[in-house]
Amino acid sequence: MILSRTTQYAIQALIYMAMQPPGVTILTRTIAGHLNSPPTYLAKILQELCRSSLLYSFRGKQGGFCLRENSDQVTLMQIARLTEGMAFMEGCVLGLRVCSDRTACPMHVKWLPIRQEIMDLLQGQTLGMLAARVASGRYRLTDLPAVILEDPRLAT
Repeated sequence: MILSRTTQYAIQALIYMAMQPPGVTILTRTIAGHLNSPPTYLAKILQELCRSSLLYSFRGKQGGFCLRENSDQVTLMQIARLTEGMAFMEGCVLGLRVCSDRTACPMHVKWLPIRQEIMDLLQGQTLGMLAARVASGRYRLTDLPAVILEDPRLAT
């Protein structure tokens, strides 16, 4: 996959947070439990998103995390750039240090339009949009239980 596991966890957690009422704080362990993600790793990701000013963090009995911005204003591209780095999607698909129109790798001409489509897709999707899809009940944030995957009759 193009997105790292860190970015995938970040997006899943942020969508889950966007599904909550504005200003409601959520504990890391609550998010991790719903998403079946490692709580310690998720806590590190959420702390980094706090340092990047995407989340508020509160300590104490009523502590937890909540979004700083309206979920309709946060794009997946913003999240990917925070977790992957500003050079996200700008490197060579084959990993060459220098790859440009003048000094192209054999995949360069094919990769450019695909890369642009992916970047446009991530820029065009907001947390609010994805949270609404999940809330509709037609989409999910977590893997299906193994029993459902093993029995095709249950997956429909």
